[in-house]
Amino acid sequence: MQLIGCRYVQRRTGGLVIWRAGSVMVVFRGTNYQGPPSKLQPADREGDALFVPDISSTDSVIMRSSNVATLSSEKSKLVMRITEPTENMTEEEAEFNSLLDGLGPRFEEWWGTGLLPVDADLLPPKVPGYKTPFRLLPVGMRARLTNAEMTNMRKLAKGLPCHFALGRNRNHQGLAVAVLKLWEKSLVAKIAVKRGIQNTNNKLMADELKMLTGGVLLLRNKYYIVIYRGKDFLPQSVAAALAERQEVTKQIQDVEERVRSNSVEAAPSGEDEGKALAGTLAEFYEAQARWGREISTEEREKMIEEASKAKTVRLVKRNEHKLAIAQAKKLRAERLLSKIETTMVPSGPDFDQETISEEERVMFRRVGLRMKAYLPLGIRGVFDGVIENMHLHWKHRELVKLISKQKTLAFVEDTAKLLEYESGGVLVAIERVPKGFALIYYRGKNYRRPISIRPRNLLTKAKALKRSVAMQRHEALSQHIFELEKNIEEMMKEMGLSKEEIENNWSSEEHRPLNNVSKLTQVSAMVCSLRHLSFNDYPKVVRDHAIFTESDSEDDYNEEGTDCEAAEDF
Repeated sequence: MQLIGCRYVQRRTGGLVIWRAGSVMVVFRGTNYQGPPSKLQPADREGDALFVPDISSTDSVIMRSSNVATLSSEKSKLVMRITEPTENMTEEEAEFNSLLDGLGPRFEEWWGTGLLPVDADLLPPKVPGYKTPFRLLPVGMRARLTNAEMTNMRKLAKGLPCHFALGRNRNHQGLAVAVLKLWEKSLVAKIAVKRGIQNTNNKLMADELKMLTGGVLLLRNKYYIVIYRGKDFLPQSVAAALAERQEVTKQIQDVEERVRSNSVEAAPSGEDEGKALAGTLAEFYEAQARWGREISTEEREKMIEEASKAKTVRLVKRNEHKLAIAQAKKLRAERLLSKIETTMVPSGPDFDQETISEEERVMFRRVGLRMKAYLPLGIRGVFDGVIENMHLHWKHRELVKLISKQKTLAFVEDTAKLLEYESGGVLVAIERVPKGFALIYYRGKNYRRPISIRPRNLLTKAKALKRSVAMQRHEALSQHIFELEKNIEEMMKEMGLSKEEIENNWSSEEHRPLNNVSKLTQVSAMVCSLRHLSFNDYPKVVRDHAIFTESDSEDDYNEEGTDCEAAEDF
């Protein structure tokens, strides 16, 4: 920070920092120091002082007047030299300087480099009759900026010099007028917040400018405020032309509406005097009384009953459509589940297994329940990684404890037997613990670590996850199918209709012809009637519709497997 302060002082003063300690600096002005050219305070004081002529000598009067003339000429020359652009200014800088000259007075105490910005505090705080400019977004264009567009606009504004320097928080109508004028030649307006002024609030400044101009705020901090003119910005001439056009259109519409209302309010003459106006409720009642047919109570009740029956038939057909889709998904899940389980060949019981006595079982159970280290069994169940971890535990201790989160004791017992057959250990006990069921295994007295601790006849971690997902899907679809069948049976019992009558009523409706029924809806009745058959007994049409190709099912479930692969391995 001190080095930055030294550089700032040297750049602003043109001197050289020769010594510094903390916040104290010694700056050498240089041998050719001439002072700032823009300040002539002593000369100004002499020129502005009250002139009292000496009557006694006419020569002194002539000399004093000549001195004042020379001072005023030097002052005017100096002001012209300051205001006119420097010779080393490029064409773009000259154009930018002329643009800022047309916006307002400059900020002479600018702390930065380059051209002086416009002093926004000297602009009028209130402009009589000021309104937010008219805006119109082109058709098919998004009003909001995307993240990429916002980033590009900020990069563009970063390299631009400041257009304005602002110090007050409120009353910015004059600044808003200047910003609108600037936007006709520039996409963004960059406003610097004046430093050293008390109680400046850039949020209040930005909010008021955004409200007055209707632009898009790109950047706001304690140094700068950058506002984009927006995609719906219109130059003043174009906005005035469009506003005038809209006003003319509105006047034409008002005249047409006035003529239309006068024609409607005019009283009918001659033979049309006793007739109701066209398109009114009175005309409808009159036509119904003259040509309409009265509907009896029995006919009305019959129509209501037919409408409710048709509604129930539609609900039944919709549920049958859902049932057909669920049946297809269930068959697909069954096929994938059978395909995964074919790669799993579990081991059978070992008849030459080592046994332990009751005293040893009690002791191993007590020690196993006190063990802090355990292996979790999650949704994947038993796969090759579980057996590998059991052998790794048995390398350092005789017992291994597994925690299963299955809810049913029968499933836990099946899992325990499978682990015992695959690992070759001895099942000590199955105990319920707060975290689930604890399975304790003893490695045996004659335990020898196998060459391959990861069995090849079990599923891998990825396939075990696919199997678990397929089983969950199959269970959920089975429950969903059961609920749909129950709802269909209840609806048919309430209506007292058979399936053939529902099919006839559905095919006889005019608004739902049979030709427009989808293929899945046509097959749904066959699926419902044959839902208790096995997969091989289904008709070929149902099987072709319900079962997707092997590659499609593989891809879909592989995507789900990869999504769930990041889950915790229990």
